[in-house]
Amino acid sequence: MKEILAEVDRWRAAGHRIAIARVVAVEGSGPRDPGATMAVNDAGEVAGSVSGGCVEGAVVEEALAVLRGEHPRAVVTFGYSDDEAFAVGLTCGGTVHLFVEPLDW
Repeated sequence: MKEILAEVDRWRAAGHRIAIARVVAVEGSGPRDPGATMAVNDAGEVAGSVSGGCVEGAVVEEALAVLRGEHPRAVVTFGYSDDEAFAVGLTCGGTVHLFVEPLDW
């Protein structure tokens, strides 16, 4: 989280709404450990990473949905077998669970 604070502060000062996605659990092999964090603002800008690229785009979409009010908070799960992961160019299989919520001040 510390590595994204400057960006979050800048977005907040500019009046953006922000959602935070955080890895809360990993099953099997995963690219990032629990605690890895990504921030997404209402303009679609991103800071941080929760998967090293594996599912970042889908996480951005979930964060934007949270900011639109489609759900106030969400636990989302992304998972691939090692074979499926390799086939689509991912570096690992396993399942990652993320908690996505709006950042309220």
